[in-house]
Amino acid sequence: MADLNSLVIFAQIVEANSFSEAARRLKMPTSTVSRRIAELENQLGVRLLDRSTRRLRLTDVGSEVLEHAQRGAQLSEAVSDIASNHLATVAGTLRISAPPSISDSLLAPLINGFQARYPEVKVQVLITERLVDHIADGIGLVFRIGALRDSSLVARKLLSYRHQLLASPEYLKGCQAPKTPKDLRGHRLLAFSRWKPENRWSFTHVNGKDKETIHFQPYLSMNDYAGVLPAILSGVGIGELPPVFQPGLSRKSDLVEVMPKWRFSTFDLWLLHLGNRHVPRAVRVFKEFAAEVTPTLFSKLPS
Repeated sequence: MADLNSLVIFAQIVEANSFSEAARRLKMPTSTVSRRIAELENQLGVRLLDRSTRRLRLTDVGSEVLEHAQRGAQLSEAVSDIASNHLATVAGTLRISAPPSISDSLLAPLINGFQARYPEVKVQVLITERLVDHIADGIGLVFRIGALRDSSLVARKLLSYRHQLLASPEYLKGCQAPKTPKDLRGHRLLAFSRWKPENRWSFTHVNGKDKETIHFQPYLSMNDYAGVLPAILSGVGIGELPPVFQPGLSRKSDLVEVMPKWRFSTFDLWLLHLGNRHVPRAVRVFKEFAAEVTPTLFSKLPS
């Protein structure tokens, strides 16, 4: 089978009527151009060009081959144009996976802003707590909270924050506010949980030395912060919430941070994609957009 690149070089030589001019147009050494034509003729077993010091002449076989070589050159140019257009234009379908806790406060404004800037990109979102398979699920980008284990993924950290222990002012008026983690056992505790009979909260004091862990049976447990939040707001009890879920609640006095000197561990929010050599442009651009915009959506996160 004839090499397409060599056929493109052959067509360029005939068009330029010169090995040296073709080499200049192709931006390669004249010796390389000569060698590639010699290899092509050896591969085909025929002579394509009669050449002297002053002129070139197509052989009869060369004339027949030229027509197909020109088509190959046109095809090569068309493919290059397609690739170039895709590199210049952000378009296509972007598939994203994210946990429920950031779907409203982060993901919605982020996607809206991205599509306003790049209207040719269609976005499909899978909201799930499970770890997705990028290939099997066809996911381009994954928002993940916590530690990373898969070294085949390229990671970009977007935020660092800690969950807060919160209660409504009404709830705290009717009880003795806890001062240490042990005091929490005398309160109704609301937890994010997946059908576990017992929950665990671990705290570190602001002094960085003292640590405490409590085990408890939640008064209410749910694997959705959208259900835990209304219960805390209505004064049912004390609960844990990530600040990215409903930013600003504690600042507006809707909720009060309980035991502010005892804190949960810090979490990292990552944006991940496969470490392929050719990353789709929409994936690369969205990653940079997210890294730029996300911190502006959460200007004062507890850390």
